[in-house]
Amino acid sequence: LFIKVGMWNVPKQLWLILAVALAVAIVECNFASANDKVKDDNDASPSVDPNLGKHKEGSRTDDETIQREEEAIKLDGISVSQMKELRQKAEHHTFQAEVDRMMKLIINSLYKNKEIFLRELISNASDALDKIRLLSLTDPQAMETKPELSIRIKADKENNVLHITDTGIGMTKAELIGNLGTIARSGTSQFFKKFSEASPQEQQDLIGQFGVGFYSSFLVADRVVVTSKHNNDTQHIWESDAGSFNVFEDPRGNELGRGTTVTLHIKEESQNFLEPNTLEELVKKYSQFINFNIYLWKSKTVDVEESAEEEEKKEESPIEDEEGKVEEAAQEKPKKKKETKTVWDWELVNDTKPIWLRKAADIEEKEYQEFYKSLTKDYSSALAYTHFQAEGEVSFKSILFIPERAPSDLYRESMKRNSNIKLYVRRVFISDEFEDFMPKYLAFIKGIVDSDDLPLNVSRETLQQNKLIKVIRKKLVRKVLDLLKKLPKEKFEKFWKEYSTVIKMGVFEDPGNRQRLSKLLRFQSSNHPSDLTSLAEYVERMGERQKVIYYMAGTSRKEVESSPFVERLLKKGIEVLYLVDPVDEYCMNSLPEFDNKKFQNVAKEGLSLEMSEKSKQRIADLENDFSETLKWLKEDALKDKIEKAVLSQRLTKSPCALVASAWGWSGNMERLMRSQTYSKSQDPTQEYYMKEKKVFEINPYHPVIKAIKQRVDEDKSDPLALSVARLLYDAATLRSGYLLKDSADFADRIDVMLKSALNLNPDEGAEEIEEDAEEDLPPIPKEEPIDLDTYVPHFVKDDEKTKKEEESKKEEHNEL
Repeated sequence: LFIKVGMWNVPKQLWLILAVALAVAIVECNFASANDKVKDDNDASPSVDPNLGKHKEGSRTDDETIQREEEAIKLDGISVSQMKELRQKAEHHTFQAEVDRMMKLIINSLYKNKEIFLRELISNASDALDKIRLLSLTDPQAMETKPELSIRIKADKENNVLHITDTGIGMTKAELIGNLGTIARSGTSQFFKKFSEASPQEQQDLIGQFGVGFYSSFLVADRVVVTSKHNNDTQHIWESDAGSFNVFEDPRGNELGRGTTVTLHIKEESQNFLEPNTLEELVKKYSQFINFNIYLWKSKTVDVEESAEEEEKKEESPIEDEEGKVEEAAQEKPKKKKETKTVWDWELVNDTKPIWLRKAADIEEKEYQEFYKSLTKDYSSALAYTHFQAEGEVSFKSILFIPERAPSDLYRESMKRNSNIKLYVRRVFISDEFEDFMPKYLAFIKGIVDSDDLPLNVSRETLQQNKLIKVIRKKLVRKVLDLLKKLPKEKFEKFWKEYSTVIKMGVFEDPGNRQRLSKLLRFQSSNHPSDLTSLAEYVERMGERQKVIYYMAGTSRKEVESSPFVERLLKKGIEVLYLVDPVDEYCMNSLPEFDNKKFQNVAKEGLSLEMSEKSKQRIADLENDFSETLKWLKEDALKDKIEKAVLSQRLTKSPCALVASAWGWSGNMERLMRSQTYSKSQDPTQEYYMKEKKVFEINPYHPVIKAIKQRVDEDKSDPLALSVARLLYDAATLRSGYLLKDSADFADRIDVMLKSALNLNPDEGAEEIEEDAEEDLPPIPKEEPIDLDTYVPHFVKDDEKTKKEEESKKEEHNEL
């Protein structure tokens, strides 16, 4: 009316006044009518409203508080009054004594992590789905009520409710009372008896027999409602507040078709479990590999075009000008615009299926690599993998992967404590923090283990002590070592480049697998300038008369090759392994033998080379000839420094060498021990090895040794022979890889020998230079003390000077 009137030439203010007056008149009429009605009602029935004066939020009396709490618990499709009436007519039950104690245990301490409740409920749902699928094998009509087999999770943040629905076998009224009110009467246990004729594999796929899993719901909920529909019964509702429970028939009818919905009324402190992102993370963490699809009710933003109705409204809307007239809208249709809207829909969460349940022959390389990336969140592919099924004392399926690159924290303590092996029991994730699942040296191995024989226990600590875990560990280690042994040469070289050190550590950490690990070892060799060699290859190249495997340890190949200890071996063409990794000598000391061949560190006592009878006689003659010299070295020249002096079989170029005892430390080992942080502490064992006297070996064919022998034979107190012998000892100490105890004394002896070589007087010192007289030195300028109160730094003065110059130029400019 106002729009049409607006077309006349009437002032708008007048029409506004008329409109307000009309509205006031309408309100007064309605108010008068209401008063008349109230008066008539009072005359007919003079009573007092019982709710008069009551606050709409309710008083704080105990009765009304209980009433409000009861009314707050409602289900979709059932009103508050209906729910109250149903509770009054429902069957009331108390929990079995064992159940009551178990729930208290769960709520207080059993599950240290509240999030475990979702794992348990999903596992129960999967159990129910397995049952109906197995039942359909003998009764195909069992699936007709609900053909789909799935699990759906929906959070209702507005009402603080979480729903977990499955389309499994469901429960009858009797099963609701029996299975949820008692312990050790699992529906799965009864189901196994009923289907004892089913195949073992089908029975193993059932993941029930939790015993207490359902009651973990009360960790996050103060009230739990279970709605269930079984093919053999009507739909019933079970509800409990952990004190007692009610069971009644669902007035909504058989809306589920078949299956169960667990509704959790979430506690205030557990509201985070109503977040879709949190629920998705938990599903992927614990139930990623459940056999059935798990859907989550999630929101997402989409771009949609505006509807035709909205466009028509825009076209029909009048446009009013400044004078109140309506202008015609443009005849052209505007282009459709896109707008962003939030829509809710079901989203599949567990899109990665458990490929370890399939046969390895049916799985392609690409599938294994995709599974590895999904499992480890690694962007690169795995270097190698093994897929196997173990049987015996414990049966399990497993897939183990070797990452292409070693993790950055491979040698840190945290890496040793945490395992990369995820344990599943009947496809349900248990933990990935078993410290003893893999030995420390194989901590880089990633994969899964899924067993049907392990108990799905509520405590990870309890499972840790289970003897079956040790059996699984043993089989896992063997499988990994077999995998490494069978790697192609190219892949093994990549593996060795990344993980060689930890495998060597395994040799002295894992005695049970020492021989298996020894077959994986690779070292540099005197036979190959660049390629690594295995112990098996070394043994294959050994001569018929060679009885031991020779090796030499040092910091680099160059150092080892130039060592006096390998001189004769290399001259005779005997292969020597070069140990240049710091952990190599530890590793070799832990190996007693390989392929019935013992090891010989050429830097230690006990080296014995095969010699002819003629060579043996020559050595015997030399020992007799050098007997006095050897005695002089032990008792006079190097007294208290060496264990003994002997003729060497290992030297050809060097005059002498310092050799450790068979059980002592080589120079390389002593250097490593000194570099350890803990070596600063007083370790009696370390002190013993470092103070242990060494064997002084001399080369009887070296000219310096011959000269010393000649001087000793002539005069045992010859000072030059004594000085040379001590200098040789210091040089041998350095050349053999040990540290000098007195480097200053060594330097002094070098000075003496240099003077002797230059025919200088040993006692002659450096020429003294007269110092300039003090008065000839330029005087040191004396500066006056600085007054800090008036002192101005030079740079400040310079700034002030520049500022004054600029001001002066500015004044001149202004005058001009």
